[in-house]
Amino acid sequence: MADETPQNDTNDEPQAQVTPETEEVEETTPKAEEAATDASDDATTEAADVEPTDDDQVDGVWSEEHGHMHAAPVAQVRGGARADARRARRSQPVGEAPVVRAVAKYVRTTPRKARLIADLVRGKDVNTARAILQHSTRSAAQDWSKVLESAIANAENNHELVGDDLVIKSITADDGPTLKRFQPRAQGRAYRINKRTSHLTVQLTPKEHS
Repeated sequence: MADETPQNDTNDEPQAQVTPETEEVEETTPKAEEAATDASDDATTEAADVEPTDDDQVDGVWSEEHGHMHAAPVAQVRGGARADARRARRSQPVGEAPVVRAVAKYVRTTPRKARLIADLVRGKDVNTARAILQHSTRSAAQDWSKVLESAIANAENNHELVGDDLVIKSITADDGPTLKRFQPRAQGRAYRINKRTSHLTVQLTPKEHS
């Protein structure tokens, strides 16, 4: 009787192992890296071949490393009272008398009252103007005295002039903004009060040029 025991179909010979998908990915990864490297090298070579034009050199700074233009640095402009004084001295023609100015804005006095004092010191030298403003009984004289001292200080510090040798060349009182105020009156009325302001300007020049 034949032995009906099922025979094992498995073969003792070694079978080929299936390569996992990860190995295929690993094999293709170096190729992708090589392609990306070649592409970057080509782009770098093309950028190196491009030369900046004259317009690019004017508007900005050409970068050989990056292959494009950089914005030109913007010069910062510094200002101030001393810078304005230096520019004023350079703008004056050679041989012309220097003029020093001082301005006080939004002074709480009316332009008419300020002009009454300005008429007294116009054309006077600095020492005479100081004496007139010091002995004046009007309140606007104190404001004019501050502006005059400021102009003298500007002449001594910024223009290297002697303060006692200066003359008032021009003195003006201009209208400033008017402040509106209201005062209650009878039967519910309101009357407007105008509080005027002034801009005071003093210009000095040396005596020999007056």
